[in-house]
Amino acid sequence: MQHKLLNVTALLIIAAALLLLSCGPGPEKENKEIAESLRQSLDQQFKDAAAQYHIIMDHLPPDKFPKTWSPETGQYEFSNSSWWCSGFYPGTLVYLFEQTGDSTLLAEVRKRLNWMEIEQYNTHTHDLGFMMMSSFGNAYRVFPNSWYRDILITSAKSLMSRFDPTVGCIKSWDSQNPDDYLVIIDNMMNLELLFWVARETGRQEFYDVAVTHANTTLKNHFRKDNSSYHVLNYNAQTGEVKEKKTAQGAADESAWARGQAWGLYGYTMTYRETKDPAYLDQARKIARFILRNPNLPEDKIPYWDFNAPDIPNTERDASAAAIIASALLELCKYVDEAESKEYIANAEIILNSLSHEPYKAAPGANGGFILQHCVGHKPNNSEVDVPLSYADYYYIEALTRFKNLGN
Repeated sequence: MQHKLLNVTALLIIAAALLLLSCGPGPEKENKEIAESLRQSLDQQFKDAAAQYHIIMDHLPPDKFPKTWSPETGQYEFSNSSWWCSGFYPGTLVYLFEQTGDSTLLAEVRKRLNWMEIEQYNTHTHDLGFMMMSSFGNAYRVFPNSWYRDILITSAKSLMSRFDPTVGCIKSWDSQNPDDYLVIIDNMMNLELLFWVARETGRQEFYDVAVTHANTTLKNHFRKDNSSYHVLNYNAQTGEVKEKKTAQGAADESAWARGQAWGLYGYTMTYRETKDPAYLDQARKIARFILRNPNLPEDKIPYWDFNAPDIPNTERDASAAAIIASALLELCKYVDEAESKEYIANAEIILNSLSHEPYKAAPGANGGFILQHCVGHKPNNSEVDVPLSYADYYYIEALTRFKNLGN
């Protein structure tokens, strides 16, 4: 009887061993391999990106900024300095200069900033945080001087002009209806400019407006599952919510992927600036919604909307993925070790995916943009499955944050 038990035990051990072998390396080992491969390729990734941006530089007209490039027609789409994406091109160049030391990139930054200077007075957009922090903010971080600083302070004053204390938010989009007060989740990203100026000048009003906007958004913009609406329409007279809807998502109740990314990044940044645990809690909840979503593909590059009706036969959005990766690589600093490892591992998978085909463009291709397969405004059939300047920006920022982990 004892021999039979030993034989059965031996067979169970062999079966377990075979099962482990058939499963391949465990997830922890696989994550380590991804991280090591990514780390070893970092310098090459930055060099490749800089080479791509030299192509854009060679095609960019004076006083224009790159938006996208069409793989079908081979044509660029440029903007003037007032477009919300204008700051991402010089901001990406700053990051690439830091990593490569290529002085021609720095000369291009300074040229484009001269053409962006006028936007410090722009009170017709809520996107001054995007525009000015990515450009002048990054330039000031590397080369602090009074010109950059003064422009950022004036920009923050212009952004403050769009705040209404009755609503408790900075207005995103203007409306012909005087009772409408439209606020989009993207606007969380613009608060960084206000926090920076509050810290730099010691002026409390900038901080207070940023916190008020974050609190109002936290109260009204999120569903029970911690996904976010894209657009809220407040009553401009009373501050009450009139509508919760979408503009760029698949439906009013769907989770537009880049909107979820903006919320994750925005509340992570807001926690950094305030240390208010409510913001950290919200960032963690958004991360959980994204990372444990059943519609998130294995390579972690989300579909353009988590609830798109034609999943899996619909476009991915590399821009949302890049923003998520960058946010996770900051959020990992503020949580316990186990949660931090989860965020880092997911960011590594995203960056590994973005750093290879089909998302990373071949050298010399894609009009010089780094990433392919982004989605700007699918319902409007605008910028669908194309490169986008902000995708490149957050990808390079995320690679930089990955490189700096532990520093």
